[in-house]
Amino acid sequence: MKNSKITLVGAGPGDEELLTIKGMNAIKTADAIFYDALVNIEILKHSKKDCKLIYVGKRRGVRRYSQDQINKMMVEAANENEQIVRLKGGDPFVFGRGTEELNYVESYGIKTDIIPGISSALAVPANQGIPLTKRGINESFFVITGTTSDGSVSSDLKFGAQSTSTLIILMGLKNLNLIMEEVILYRDENCPFAVIQSGTREEERIFLNTIINYKEIIKSIDYSKPGIIVIGDTVAEHPAFFEEEIQRVLHSVIEI
Repeated sequence: MKNSKITLVGAGPGDEELLTIKGMNAIKTADAIFYDALVNIEILKHSKKDCKLIYVGKRRGVRRYSQDQINKMMVEAANENEQIVRLKGGDPFVFGRGTEELNYVESYGIKTDIIPGISSALAVPANQGIPLTKRGINESFFVITGTTSDGSVSSDLKFGAQSTSTLIILMGLKNLNLIMEEVILYRDENCPFAVIQSGTREEERIFLNTIINYKEIIKSIDYSKPGIIVIGDTVAEHPAFFEEEIQRVLHSVIEI
């Protein structure tokens, strides 16, 4: 295996054109590619004709292979191929378990390389015109997992909610109710938030509202699609936010 190398590549947030040039070059020369569910399969069209494409993704708790199996499969592939790409959505070091996989294959003496990707935490809000920071509004942002290994909400959410930071929550749609109930303890009920699904892809959808009305969003979400949650005053920078807010106010007046 002295000539074998496993390259960990971030595929970006969804739009195939947001893959880095360096990542593209690695894909073009790979003998085998292990790819996840969040990877845009259009990217795989750039691989060699004889490249082995191995799907090892997970969606909504359903997985084809366990993490241990994936680790072993990559080591086995290194016995047969020289150039292997491990392709992950977004950036593999942002809740992507990239470090775990690298540590495992390196323990077998396999050479590795890392090609970062554009994280959905940054690209998806930007694609919708939502800044994560803005002078005079906030000075930082939190990127938090919405579902920990035991299925609960991260305890870090409490600390983020107590600040003025923008909160970007990944993998949190199924826990949206719990997340909002926690945030509303510390933020003004009129704090804006957005749920963005299939970010940067053609089928992208965004739902805008204030945290007091979060239940109106829950019934509209397609839980088969990936999505992120963005909470904070900078969400109001979205071009449609105040237009939709006016509609909500008018609707409530009509009901009264």
